[in-house]
Amino acid sequence: MNPPFLIVETGQPVASMRRHRGFPHWIRVAAGLGRDEAVVVDVERGQTLPSREGFAGAIVTGSGAMVTDRADWSERSAQWLREAAHAGLPLFGICYGHQLLAHALGGEVGNHPAGREMGTIGLELHTSASADPLFAGLPERFAAQATHLQTVLRAPDGATVLARSQHDACHAFRWGDRAWGVQFHPEFSAGHMRGYVRARQDALRSEGLCPKAVAGGISAAPHARRVLRRFVGHARSLHGR
Repeated sequence: MNPPFLIVETGQPVASMRRHRGFPHWIRVAAGLGRDEAVVVDVERGQTLPSREGFAGAIVTGSGAMVTDRADWSERSAQWLREAAHAGLPLFGICYGHQLLAHALGGEVGNHPAGREMGTIGLELHTSASADPLFAGLPERFAAQATHLQTVLRAPDGATVLARSQHDACHAFRWGDRAWGVQFHPEFSAGHMRGYVRARQDALRSEGLCPKAVAGGISAAPHARRVLRRFVGHARSLHGR
């Protein structure tokens, strides 16, 4: 039997999307994990992270929280991630999880100077991605779903930046050979993304953006989802080494 993955739940979807369940469910389905192949710990609501022993890897969800708020639960999770990364546990952070992992490893997180990035965006891979276990062989440019206000302003020392968008210089990084952060949401379907745009339409208008135009540009992002599935396969291949 395959060892389970730990899903570190750091927040809830926007209220209008909670009828579709939460981030751990979306991640588990997108990653191709069965119900008995994932253990969810809701750190935002005070649950304690377990020992990392026996897990194939850990996946950290997105959140409406801000890493810069330095909430107690977030800082405790960052410490756990720092120790897990140095111990060699495969890690994969998504959006808030990406930022939290960068913060845990000594990078800098803050508000993006250009504001919100939202919708189906174009990712461009750096040449360093050609040798990366999760990104190698993917097109140099592909679509991904994104929604964020904060960003990794400076990747951790020693990290390799793997992808960027026109808006964000650090959309993915690898630290060491077993820890990844991605600003985009590989678990989002086009339907999830449209739901987020509807929920944020007032904010988009207030920022000078057109919700209809953002929604009209939404499309499927299968290559982004492949990155998450590759993490699962790669982490399993490393288990026990």
